[in-house]
Amino acid sequence: PSFRIKLQRLRGVKIGENVFIGMDCWLDSVRPEYITIEDYVSLAGRVVILTHSDPTKPIREIWGDQIQVFGPVVIKRGAWIAVNSVILPGVTIGENSIVAAGSVVTKDVPSNVMAGGIPAKIIKEIRK
Repeated sequence: PSFRIKLQRLRGVKIGENVFIGMDCWLDSVRPEYITIEDYVSLAGRVVILTHSDPTKPIREIWGDQIQVFGPVVIKRGAWIAVNSVILPGVTIGENSIVAAGSVVTKDVPSNVMAGGIPAKIIKEIRK
């Protein structure tokens, strides 16, 4: 895991301390510098983090250029992103939040909640 973190930092991903990045995670290759992962975050295996969406030219001709999306992704301190989750551009995951396995996160997730589903919605609050 420490090698994966070093490699991602070399690519420009901002990664805090005590972060775990599981096997087969894919962090956007177009704008890796748009990704911030704070301290004590855990990314389980096969997590995908996207900072851009750039459809083909024919699709842009139909939908217009507004369909192109570039946006930062921030995963706040203590968050846990479970296996096979996808985080889309422009999303912030709040402190100490959990993203359930297999979720697709299209909007910000507040702190101290569990979110899951496609698209991800708040499932419950996490209390101390």
